[in-house]
Amino acid sequence: MHGRRRRNISLTYKDSGVNIAAGNALVDIIRPLANATNRKGVASGIGGFGGIFDPKAAGFIDPLLVSATDGVGTKLKLAIECNLHTTIGVDLVAMCVNDLVVQGAEPLMFLDYFATAKLRTDIAAEVIYGIAEGCKLARCALIGGETAEMPGLYKDGDYDIAGFAVGAVEREKLLPNNQNPPIPGDIVIGLPSNGLHSNGFSLVRHVIKLIDADLNGPSQHDPSITLVDTLLKPTRIYVTSCLNVVKNGRIKALAHITGGGLLENIPRVLPSTCGVKIDGKYWNAPPIFKWLQKSGNITDEEMARTFNCGIGMIVIVRDEDAERTIKEFINQGEMAVKIGKVTNSPNQEIDLHNLECALDAV
Repeated sequence: MHGRRRRNISLTYKDSGVNIAAGNALVDIIRPLANATNRKGVASGIGGFGGIFDPKAAGFIDPLLVSATDGVGTKLKLAIECNLHTTIGVDLVAMCVNDLVVQGAEPLMFLDYFATAKLRTDIAAEVIYGIAEGCKLARCALIGGETAEMPGLYKDGDYDIAGFAVGAVEREKLLPNNQNPPIPGDIVIGLPSNGLHSNGFSLVRHVIKLIDADLNGPSQHDPSITLVDTLLKPTRIYVTSCLNVVKNGRIKALAHITGGGLLENIPRVLPSTCGVKIDGKYWNAPPIFKWLQKSGNITDEEMARTFNCGIGMIVIVRDEDAERTIKEFINQGEMAVKIGKVTNSPNQEIDLHNLECALDAV
């Protein structure tokens, strides 16, 4: 038999690039972070084969379970390039739990998935610290997760994250309210975003490259912070304010303004016979949006189809409930404002006027 003789070497998993000891060390770091997010209903700890939650212990009587999963898109690439990892986990939680809230659901538990080529426990710990902080803001428990070390699948230094959230809503309180759906004449209220949140970052990164922007230099509209800090500002979590107002029973529908912007997300909660008319003169978008539009020569329509343009959550109520609802949101710390109304328009048409007024606001 011809050929080389194999050396008498005993290979290990670590030789292939997977360090189980590093993974175990990360679990030890995660455990106290996760424990700090515990809430009523949690019936298991970190390290088991699955997370366990008891909805009855959380006070639910006849709940529907609502699930959501999401990532943070290429905002993650910007965080990696700038070695800023502590807030991207907040984004991850926000993208999931805000999708639960629009269905009237209270977030109960959250799980994360962290995948990389070679595990660096310091970076992973920063990311999961942010996830735990997001869970605290959302009042949900970080109940488990998965860390995957996959050499050859990712470039060294890169990683990806995904989030999975489960919430519950009492059956009769599910949103949108099919027994009392949005109708023409209803009022559209906007809750402000604090910036880009976690959508449109492939276009953002293209603009950065196009104009050779200095990410570590001062932000043009706020010299006290860097451009990258403005871009990476974590997505707002609307859980507390929305649930506190939802319980009053006047909200017909909520829409989280994520990928697809104002034009693509509002129709998701409208009957097929209704549209919405929105006027940009009623709100002021953060200056980062105008900087992007000007730097990339982006049209108003493309802005509205890509970014939240200053509105992170849409609320629909009856005309007679609008002022009271706005006051309730203001009492929750939200700068809520009436931005439009539901119209008798086919095909869920979004009629957006004067977006330049919102984007040009100082």
